[in-house]
Amino acid sequence: MNELGMVAPFWVIVLIWLAKVVVLTLVSALLACLGVRALDALTPHIPHRERIGEDPVATGLFISGFFILMGLVIHGAITALTAVTTPIVWYIFDFRTWGLLAMSFVVSLLIGVALFYIMDKLTPKIPFAGIKNSPVAVGIHVFGYLVFFGLILHAALTGPL
Repeated sequence: MNELGMVAPFWVIVLIWLAKVVVLTLVSALLACLGVRALDALTPHIPHRERIGEDPVATGLFISGFFILMGLVIHGAITALTAVTTPIVWYIFDFRTWGLLAMSFVVSLLIGVALFYIMDKLTPKIPFAGIKNSPVAVGIHVFGYLVFFGLILHAALTGPL
């Protein structure tokens, strides 16, 4: 049978694809950790990590949010467009994908924090900063942020670029 594209054994193509999935997942996990730290820095009046650790329910929410985030990222990395037509090293280190992930990280973080502040100002009778009084409320807040962040990274990974 005539082959189109790179002529390589199937197992080599699978290993290349698997390496890219692992690398993208690890980079996305690093971005998620940086995102939580950035959320702490950008909303200093809410000590997220400290408050979450005070309650097992809040900790469970954080872990659940992280698992959903990683599930979205792994799904995005697995379903990302795969065309093995370039040299192997450039396929794994596709800097367009990396750049898109980095831009997605910065933009989603800024949009999320900006929307948080805008909604806080538009709803003066709902004091958003009041969540700092409850570890569970902080856990829910971070859970939502992690799911939001997972969706943004998933979109970047599966985008048409």
